[in-house]
Formats: sequence, C-alpha cells, structure tokens
Amino acid sequence: MDTTSLRNAQCAEPFTLLGPFSDEQGQGIRAWLPGAGKVQAISLGTGKVLGTMQPHDDSALFVLYLKGKKAVGPYALEVTSNQGHQYQRIDPYQFQEEAFHAVHYVDHAPENLYRQLGAQVLALDIGLDKQVRGTRFAVFAPNASAVSLVGDFNWWDGSAHPMQKTSLGYWVLFVPGVEPGCKYKYQIKDRHGHSLPHKADPVGFYAEQYPSHASIVYDHQAYQWQDNAWRDKAMANKYNSPMSIYEVHLGSWRRKQDNQYLSYHELAEQLIPYVKDMGYTHVELLPISEYPFDGSWGYQPVGLFSPTSRFGNPDDFKYFVDQCHQAGIGVIIDWVPAHFPEDGHGLARFDGTHVYEYEDPRKGWHPDWDSCIYDFGKDTVRQFLVANALFWLDKFHIDGLRVDAVASMLYLDYSRDEGEWIPNVDGGNHNYEAISLLRWMNQEVYAKFPHAMTIAEESTAFAKVSRPVYENGLGFGFKWNMGWMHDSLHYISKDPAYRRYHHNEMTFSMVYAYDENFILPISHDEVVHGKGSLLRKMPGDEWQQAANHRCYAAFMYGHPGKKLNFMGNEIGQSGEWNHDSSVQWHLLDFDKHAGIQRLYRDLNHLYQSQPALHQCDHMPEGFRWLDHHNAEQSVLSFIRLSEGNRQKVYVVCNFTPVPQELFRLGVAEPGNYRLLLNTDDTAYWGSGYQVTENVKAEQVSWNEQPWSIVLRLPPLATLFILHEADE
Repeated sequence: MDTTSLRNAQCAEPFTLLGPFSDEQGQGIRAWLPGAGKVQAISLGTGKVLGTMQPHDDSALFVLYLKGKKAVGPYALEVTSNQGHQYQRIDPYQFQEEAFHAVHYVDHAPENLYRQLGAQVLALDIGLDKQVRGTRFAVFAPNASAVSLVGDFNWWDGSAHPMQKTSLGYWVLFVPGVEPGCKYKYQIKDRHGHSLPHKADPVGFYAEQYPSHASIVYDHQAYQWQDNAWRDKAMANKYNSPMSIYEVHLGSWRRKQDNQYLSYHELAEQLIPYVKDMGYTHVELLPISEYPFDGSWGYQPVGLFSPTSRFGNPDDFKYFVDQCHQAGIGVIIDWVPAHFPEDGHGLARFDGTHVYEYEDPRKGWHPDWDSCIYDFGKDTVRQFLVANALFWLDKFHIDGLRVDAVASMLYLDYSRDEGEWIPNVDGGNHNYEAISLLRWMNQEVYAKFPHAMTIAEESTAFAKVSRPVYENGLGFGFKWNMGWMHDSLHYISKDPAYRRYHHNEMTFSMVYAYDENFILPISHDEVVHGKGSLLRKMPGDEWQQAANHRCYAAFMYGHPGKKLNFMGNEIGQSGEWNHDSSVQWHLLDFDKHAGIQRLYRDLNHLYQSQPALHQCDHMPEGFRWLDHHNAEQSVLSFIRLSEGNRQKVYVVCNFTPVPQELFRLGVAEPGNYRLLLNTDDTAYWGSGYQVTENVKAEQVSWNEQPWSIVLRLPPLATLFILHEADE
C-alpha cells in the first residue's frame, strides 16, 4: 500500500485507506499516526484489547487484522509515542457515515449551512448506552486537491487528519475528543498540489485574534437565554412605534483607564443602563463579525459567523444581547455582505480559486475599499450570505440587520470609470445577481423571523428599496435617508445669514419622505475622516455652535422618520470620532455638554411619549406643513399628527440667532396650547429667552388654519407645542 499521499498530506479520500477495512485476509483496522511507536486497538464496547497494530513499511501507517471478526465495532487506539508518551485516541476514520451526514441536507434550506458546516459539537451513540463526544468538521473547497484539519489537538500537523472530499465539493471529518475551546484551521492544497496559507473556517463560530486568527470550536447549545418576554415586545408594529437608535462602536464607546477594551459583560453593565436612561429604543453595533484590522471598524470582516473575540467569547456576546432585551432595548448589527478583505487566512482564493468572489476584477474587486466582492450569482455564495443573515437572528437573537453599502451591490459601475465594469445582459449597470440575492435574503428573514427587521444603507434613488418583494421591491423594512442627512447637514453648517438661500434643503426631504420607510441617520460616517464632530459642523461662536446643535437635533426628532445618532453626538463631543479612544466623557463636567446630553435624553423620552411624533412616521397623514416658505426668517413650522388625528404636536424651528417677539403660528383648533420642549431652555445651556409656556388660541386665521397663537421664538431654537385637549 502506497502511503505517499498520507505522508505528503495529499490524500483526498482517507476513508478508502484508513479506518475499518476488509480484504482477502479479513477484517482489519488501519490508522495513520505520525510519531507513534506502539499502538493497540481497544474495543469501546467491552474495553478489551483487540490487538497490537503493526507498522506498515516503516511508515506512520499501523495495521491490525481482526481474525474471525465479521465486523469491527467502535474502537479506540492506545498510542505510545516514539518519545514514550502515552495517549488514547478514538479513530476518526471509523465514523464515515457520521462525517458525510454534514452535507446531506446543506442545500435544502439556507440555515442548514450553519447547522451542518463549520465545527459542529456532537455526541454520537455507539451502543451499550455509550457515546463518543467530538466535533464534526465540514468545509467547502471544491477545487482543492487535499484538505487537512490542523489544530492544537494534532500539533498542527497537516498529515494527521486528512479530510474526505465529497461529490459536492465539501470536505468532511468527525474527530472524537475535540471539544469546545480547541483551536483549528484548514490546511488546503490547490488543484496543483501547492500549499495555501492555513485558512480559518468560513463558518467558524469563534476566532482567535492576531497573530494566529485560528478558529475555535464552540457549542451554540450551551447558553441559556432569558429573554422570552422580549419577543412579544419585538413583534410590535415597528412602523408606528418609536425607534430611536444609538449607533455604537463597541471598541471606543468607553475604554478602561489603561485604554483597554470593555468586555461584553462590562458593556452590558455600563452601556445598557446608559442607553436606557437616555431613552433610546435600540442600539446599533458597528460590525461585530470577526475582522482582523481594528482600523476597518469591522467593515472588512473575515469571520462572518463569529462575533469578534476582542470583547469576549460568543456566550459573552449572547449575554450582552440577552441583557439588552431584558432591559427593553433592541439590538441591531451592521451586516457586510458587499465585500471582504484579502487576508491570507480568509475567503480570498480560498482553495486556490475564486470560491467566494467574482473571478473578473471588473466585478470582483472593490476599488474603494481594496477588497473582494462576493460572487452574487453562485448558488453556494448566495446560500452562504443568506444563511449568515439568518444565523445572527437565530443564534444571537439579533433584532435587525443594517445592511452596509447596498448601493455598491446594486450597481455594476459603482465607483468605476468607463471600461472598468461589465454591463449586465441588458447592457445596463444594475447587478441583477445582487438584486436577486437581497430580495431572497429579505424574504427569508421576514418569513423565518417576523419580529426582526432589515435596514438598507442605500445612497441612491433606486426604487422601492423598502417595499415588499411582491411589489417588485428589494424587501427591506427600512432605508437610511441619506438625502435628508446630506441636505440638512449642508444647511445647518451654513452661517445663519446665508441660510435663507438654502431654505429648500430643509424642506426638500418631504417631497420624497413617503417613497420609502426612512430612518434619519447622523451616523459614524459623518463624524470621522476630517468631517469633524456634529458640534464642530455648526457655525458661530461657542454658544451659537451649541444652540445650532440643539436646534438641529430637535428638528431631526420632529421630522418624520425613525432616528439614529452615533455615540458622542448626544454630548456634543468636540473632537471627531477616534476608534482608538473613548467618547470624550470628561466633557460632561462642563455645563454646555451636560446640557446637550440632557436635551437628547428629553428628546428621546418626548419622542416615545407623544404618539404624534412617531405613530405616522411613514404615512402622509402624519405630517402637515404650516409654513415652509419662510426663508427670509429661516423659520420652519409644521404639525405632526398621530393616528386618526387624535394628537397634534406643533414644531417650530428658528434657524437664526434673531429672536422673534410676536411670531404668529396657525393652529387647527381653539383652546390652550402648552410648550412641551424648548431647546433654548437654560437646562440645555440655552439663553433662557423668555417663552410663553401656555397660550390660548385666537380666532385669527393663519398658515391656512382657522385659529392661531402668538409665540416668542428664541434664537436658534426648536419648540414643541401640544394642544392640551389632545393630551
């Protein structure tokens, strides 16, 4: 028997060479045991010695014939190494059927991918009320000539555990004794037999950090969830419920005194009470799928099925989500299906060929991010991505996926010049394969996890992003309103003296406000890379900057659409975001920043408590302009209405530092009108300009309303006013 393929880790069918066998001499056992000096086979059923195995041709192959035996039962190997060390090993090559089971049902449903592939911890019944515990490994590498499992359980020896190739391109092996916590990778040889860098598991559930980036065996069945009550709340209609999202980068929300990360448990102890107190309904986490480079913030992920181990193990992350839910807070994660980096241990040219990415660089290489683009047309890649979306909702009880860089997926010419892209079959620039994938993903998510939601970061005018697939939409639940964000930030950054010339930038968003289910985002992208913090975008002296910030924040909370703010915005952080340090919490020692924080807290609680501010976010009947033409004074006024017009909240924004003494505002009904919130209040570090907190309507028609009230508008301030009969 030629052992060259075993010795050189070139064996693609080890079950034909190793484990139980039968030939003309009878039944026997073969085992490949590098470094072994003496080997005995022992019955797992009886504990009796079956015999001493003999080396074959002075190689690491040991053979035992079992005279008179009709079949070989489960057995273990007692090994004495050449150095005299003794250990027991249950031979993995006696479990061929169990190994092949991994690929029987993979393609029947996308979620089977993460239930079958990767490292699955199992306990096999072997009779006599006995079990063999171990881990079944399965990896897709269709064009490899050989794949071996390497890890700390075999001294990273590529010849110790050759895997079996199946007809579908998966490589499989069940290895007894490999328990949760064991580190492993795949040693892959390309179709020409050349060795590739050791690869982490594409469906690995836990990973080690630099420099090894090894995958780690993990058991998803161990954690006991305590969030059953949350699911009932999560099933509420999200479109008519308040949604104020706190976007967080876990590595820089808060650091320890030595600038080390907080763990998932420490984040649960510190972040959750803060979010709860501030009145946010959800946290959105920048990508937590494992990634090698801190500076990518997670947007260059390598381990899509593994929460980053920077802050703890997967059970620790489950604990964080569990605690969020028990506190009544939903958890959204950024999900990155658009591209992946070229790191040697990752997906790029996984088996020496383009398994996951488009082969042609005009489709498979992203010029903006120097990364690979998934081949959205391959069935295996499509299943991989859809399975990953379902995985986070299933195994980690995530409430929503914010899908990153959707525009880059939709358009073949995204960030490409003429001649650098390939048109679709109709000669256009839409990537039909990516569009189809996104629709499938959304259908699967909403069918299998109806409590969850998907959110698109999509920056173009692509139609029906947040409309159902059966209406020819992409199927997302929500879409970030990038147009509102760009226009309003451009306006608010102008000196108030020039805002009259840009008035339409604050009103244009209502022209298309109901084309999609919008979320208004002031995200991390707006406060980094030289763009400055939100506070520093504001013009004027120190007081005017803070007043502009407060006025703008309140305008955002009054405007239709769900809300999202990046960490640091809520305290008026002066420096732009730095992922290597903490939010500038020390600024809260100053009244200005404490006042801005108090305003955000009050805005969140007001937004939640007043149905008119959230119930009809996505319905035209929930909004009515009072005056959007007052460019001369740079004042906007509008009404927010609840379902059935049962409540009306009037919003007035003065975007100049000039107070308005006798400002008349049209109202719909007679009676008393009460001030709910004034961003110029001294509690928020405002000027304290005297404002009438209660005013009766006069029967004077104004703003096309039958009644009106007279207000004193503070400088650079937003007012929320409620008709008391609607309270």
